[in-house]
Amino acid sequence: LRSLSFWLILLYRKHAPDNVRRRCRYHPSCSKYTFVSIKRFGFCRGWKIAFKRFQRCRPPNGGIDYPPHRCH
Repeated sequence: LRSLSFWLILLYRKHAPDNVRRRCRYHPSCSKYTFVSIKRFGFCRGWKIAFKRFQRCRPPNGGIDYPPHRCH
């Protein structure tokens, strides 16, 4: 599942329209954040962390937001 997630993220990055990808309010982008989270924490916990960030992605939120180094 982890490899499938990486493949889907890379597929999204390659084929998503530029106007969709440029709307990202955060740095790094949500796809990069998800990629790093899954790599760091595994499939389940990584996606859970990513979905929490997706929920924050609305005004006035934004800015620099890196995945945590450890989960509590």
